[in-house]
Amino acid sequence: MRSVGLDYAEMADADLADLFRARDSGAVRFIATRNNQRLFRAAWAVLRDSSEAEEAVQSGYLKAFAAIDSFQGRSKLSTWLTRIVINEALARRRSARRRAALVGAAGASGPERGEADDVPHPAGLPTPEHHVAKLRLQKVLAQALAQLPDIYRTVFVLREIEGMTVDETALALDVLPATIKTRFYRARQLLQAQLTSVDRHELEGFLTFAGDACSALTARLVDRITAPAACIGTTLH
Repeated sequence: MRSVGLDYAEMADADLADLFRARDSGAVRFIATRNNQRLFRAAWAVLRDSSEAEEAVQSGYLKAFAAIDSFQGRSKLSTWLTRIVINEALARRRSARRRAALVGAAGASGPERGEADDVPHPAGLPTPEHHVAKLRLQKVLAQALAQLPDIYRTVFVLREIEGMTVDETALALDVLPATIKTRFYRARQLLQAQLTSVDRHELEGFLTFAGDACSALTARLVDRITAPAACIGTTLH
């Protein structure tokens, strides 16, 4: 179902949430398109793996739909979604570590699959030379981020790369703003050597989730959320 003639970009978050609850396909598509990038980066900050991060985003959206009645508008809809996806990513990481421990594959602090090299290709670079240079820079930064303690990496990605405010990040991570400030300062200290050669423009292009991957995820979400209720709990593939 889609309401005709609505300008979703001009709507308040509470109204978007109401349309999301009502399975309005236009609202679902708008919310996903607006938030996919942020949610992917947030999930990657926890999981350090692109495919796992995308799965966490997918599952997070469905959990958000199931819990939409709990959205009270005390924070932005995007912040509320970010918190849900981060919690989903954390749950997946705990589950993966438990499985690894059971089979004796690795301890909780061991390396995770794809943690340094699994960086998605950025979309739409102007020249092959720029493409190669940017991929090299992203690999260096990804390796440095992967080595950060989890609490610093997530804050750095949300604050520095995604551009969330201190208060938004605090709400998303359910910690005090002062804690966010401390962790962000510490993260920048630990990454100081890598950041000297990186400007804000390059950070904005880091961990890009766009193009076909973003469109495909959005289409799957619209199909699932606008489907009959019995289909909502199914896995997105």
